[in-house]
Amino acid sequence: MLKRMMITGAGSGLGRELALRWAREGWQLALADLHEDTARETLRQVREAGGDGFTQQCDVRDYSQLTALAQRCEAQLGGIDVVVNNAGVASGGFFGELSLEDWDWQLSINLMGVVKGCKAFLPLLERSQGRLINIASMAALMQGPGMSNYNVAKAGVLALSESLLVELRPLHVAVHVVCPSFFQTNLLDSFRGPDPAMKAQVGKLLDSSPISAAEVAEAIYAGVEAGTFLILPHEAGRAAWQLKCQNPERLYEEMSDMAVKMRAKRVPR
Repeated sequence: MLKRMMITGAGSGLGRELALRWAREGWQLALADLHEDTARETLRQVREAGGDGFTQQCDVRDYSQLTALAQRCEAQLGGIDVVVNNAGVASGGFFGELSLEDWDWQLSINLMGVVKGCKAFLPLLERSQGRLINIASMAALMQGPGMSNYNVAKAGVLALSESLLVELRPLHVAVHVVCPSFFQTNLLDSFRGPDPAMKAQVGKLLDSSPISAAEVAEAIYAGVEAGTFLILPHEAGRAAWQLKCQNPERLYEEMSDMAVKMRAKRVPR
């Protein structure tokens, strides 16, 4: 029975809620986060919920830290059954204003951090014939304005997951990719971008979301149990994806109108 899980970005937000959801099933959890103090708080809550495990400080940009984490999972848990590549950061800004450093920072964490997580843990997953869960975003599917580097990073996670789905199926390793819309979380703490007004707009979207991180985690749990590859936790997100599949030009028009409105709200500098 699958009972051992590793989660990056486990110290807060969705990562913590995923840990708690699986902890209620009695799982052993390897909780990785850039800030080990927040991961330790997650572990405390995990133990209260019925699970157990350990914490480890980990920067997903550093492949050696991920391989060290995989080695600890092997030594302490005897392997791993489910890997959740969840660690991520927020960013925004119109393309002409984003620096190349903004692009490097975003891609190094939100895309290459997932690539490195998959690479480091694949040998363990092949051995256990386990599951890989990559956390992307509706930005991977919808590509809204003012967030091109975030869109590209998350679209890359989706493309990676699709590639691994077909490559790993013959090896009996299941793959899932999750594309949530905005939900109530602390993602804004990591926001980086050239325009402070963009951060405020994203904050309003997060605060106004009708769905919590715990509810997203529950939807992910249900999707994994059902064997769903593309997990879309939000009803509005599912409707938007259906619209894009049926009439992409209409969606592009709506996104263009959104870009005009976003520019109009900006304070002249």
